[in-house]
Amino acid sequence: MIALTRDDRLFLRADTILERRANGHALPILRHLAQRRYPPAMLELARWHTQSGDPAAIGRISNPHSPAALMRRAHLLGDITAAQNLAITLFHAGDLAGYRHWLGKAARAGDPDAGAELRRFEQRQPFLLARRVRRCRPLRRCERRAYQS
Repeated sequence: MIALTRDDRLFLRADTILERRANGHALPILRHLAQRRYPPAMLELARWHTQSGDPAAIGRISNPHSPAALMRRAHLLGDITAAQNLAITLFHAGDLAGYRHWLGKAARAGDPDAGAELRRFEQRQPFLLARRVRRCRPLRRCERRAYQS
C-alpha cells in the first residue's frame, strides 16, 4: 500500500471535482498545489488554461503564471511528461521550432514516445487539431489499424 501525501490527496480531490464526481471548486486547489510546486497540478492547470485552442493562450515562458511557464517549471521539477506536453501545445500553436526543441528535452528526460517522435520528426500530424494550424495529414495504413482497435 502506497501512502499518499497531502498534496496527492488534494490533487485527487481536485481531479474528482473536475470529473464532476464531487462538488466544489477545483481551480483554487490546483493553484494552491502549483504554488507548492506539485508538478501534476501545474500540468492540469496549464491544460485548463489552454483547452480553448487559442495559440495566444499558451503565453510566454517568461510570464510565471502562463501555461508555458507552468509546464516548463513542472519539467524542471522532474515530471517526464511536462516537456512533451509543452511540445505538443507548441505544435498546435504553430511554433514548430519550439515543438522540436521541447520534444528533444522530453526525449533527454527519458520519455520513450518523445524520442520516437523526435527521430521521425514530422511537421504534419494526423490529428484534427493539426488541421487548425494547417499541419494535417491522412492516417497511414499502419496507423489505421491502431486507431480501429
